[in-house]
Amino acid sequence: MSDDDAVDRATETFVAHRNLLFTVAYEMLGSAADAEDVLQETWLRWIEVDLDQVRDQRAYLVRITTRQALNRLRTMSRRKESYVGPWLPEPLLTTPDVAQDVELAESVSMAVMLVLETLSPTERAVFVLREVFDVGYDDVAAAVGKTPAAVRQIAHRARRHVDARRPRAVVSQRRARAAVDSFLRALEGGDLQGLLDVLAPDVVYMGDGGGVKHAALRPIVGADKVARLLAGGLGRNTIPVAFGPATVNGGAGLTIHLDGELDSVVAVHVEDGRITGIYVVRNPEKLSRTTSETPLTLR
Repeated sequence: MSDDDAVDRATETFVAHRNLLFTVAYEMLGSAADAEDVLQETWLRWIEVDLDQVRDQRAYLVRITTRQALNRLRTMSRRKESYVGPWLPEPLLTTPDVAQDVELAESVSMAVMLVLETLSPTERAVFVLREVFDVGYDDVAAAVGKTPAAVRQIAHRARRHVDARRPRAVVSQRRARAAVDSFLRALEGGDLQGLLDVLAPDVVYMGDGGGVKHAALRPIVGADKVARLLAGGLGRNTIPVAFGPATVNGGAGLTIHLDGELDSVVAVHVEDGRITGIYVVRNPEKLSRTTSETPLTLR
C-alpha cells in the first residue's frame, strides 16, 4: 500500500469517528476549543500508526484522544487557578438528536459538566470513558495508563462522587422547554413575580465573564436574589436586548443579543418544572462555537 493510500485510509477512519472523538474530548475538558486542539493532536499521531496492526480502530482512536485530553486537562487546571470569577464549560448549541438522546443530553449538560470539574483528571477520564461511553475496563486502563484493577477502583470512587452531586432527576425536554419559555417571557417583560414563579427556592445562578465581560464573581443562590439580579440588570440596561430560545448542551436554553450582537449563551437546568440552575456564559472566547450547531455522539 502506498503512503497516499495509507493516509486516505487513516483519514476515512478518523472522519467516521470524529464526532465521537470530539464528544470524548469535550466531556473530559469542558472546552470545545481545547477539544479541537486534542483532535488535531490525535490526527497527527493516528496517521503515523500502522493500521494493519490495529485490531479495533475505534478503541485505538479513543485511547489516543484520551491521552491527549489528559495532558491538556492537567495544563488547563493551572489556567483555571488564575481565572477571574466562576469557570463554566464552553457552551455548545447542539443538534436536535442530542436532546432526544437522554443519556447523551444529561452527560453534556452544564449541570453534569460542572460536577465533572470536581474530579481529578484521571477520575474524570475513567468516569467519562466507563460510565458515559461504556468502554471496557481493559481499554480504559490502556488509555489512562493504569491497571484494570486500579481502574475499577477509580471508576467506583468517581461514580460515587458524581452520583452524590449530580442533579436528582431528568425532566422531559417538553417540560424543560415550558419552564424556559416561562422564564423567557418573564425576562422580556421585566416581570419579577413571573421570575419568582418559575425559579426554584434554591436556584443557583452562575456567570462567566472571564474578566472580559461583567459577571457575578461568585454563585448567587436563592430565588429572590436571582430574580432581583435579573430584573434589576434588565431595568438598568439602555441597549436594545433580544432573547431567543436555543438548545444548549442538549437541553433547553437561550441566547441573549445586545444591540444585535451575541452577548451571552444561557444554559438552564430544570427539576420538577422549576429552574434550579442558570449558567450564563459571556466570555467571548467561549462563544466561538455558537454560530452553528455541534453534532455529538456516544457511538
